[in-house]
Amino acid sequence: MVETVITTGDRDVVDEGNFTSESAQILIGEIMGCNRDMENIKQNINDV
Repeated sequence: MVETVITTGDRDVVDEGNFTSESAQILIGEIMGCNRDMENIKQNINDV
């Protein structure tokens, strides 16, 4: 089993047998989006 926890606190549990390149790409996209949001928040804090 692979468990991912996203910033909203939601949890996605994926059976490893169903963990495909496509699902990995989706997770990577979500992580990159969260990282971008965190960078924007950090920049806004520094601008204050």
